[in-house]
Amino acid sequence: MVNCAVIMGRLVADPELRTTGSGISVTSFTVAIDRRYARSGEERQTDFIDVIAWRQNAEFISKYFRKGSMIAIQGSIQTRTYEDKSGNKRKAVEIVVDNASFCGSKSETGTAVRADSFAPMSQPAPSYSTADEGDFKEIPEDDLPF
Repeated sequence: MVNCAVIMGRLVADPELRTTGSGISVTSFTVAIDRRYARSGEERQTDFIDVIAWRQNAEFISKYFRKGSMIAIQGSIQTRTYEDKSGNKRKAVEIVVDNASFCGSKSETGTAVRADSFAPMSQPAPSYSTADEGDFKEIPEDDLPF
């Protein structure tokens, strides 16, 4: 069985670090992701994905990411049920973070840091926003597989 989710998008609010009663760090936040395609004449749709991070991942995300930051998340999909204030049963679907990475430009995030060490990196990872247009090859529409 495989349960792996990889998403990249922008935080819709500042992540807020909390601590459980047993002292474990946790943060939950939402990532906005634009869908790849829009129908002709319609605006592009956006999905809002709920994410939860624990321990060092929670501390890293809360320290280095803010509303609007571009973030890449790798984790697993988790579902849970709960009862709302009105007593109705609800179901939540969220991604539990295994790895979080910067994916915007250095100026966008302020600094480049490795998630597994909290140590500054000497070079930020290349990103689409910093790539040269010559790095991309135009693909004719007839060659697309869909």
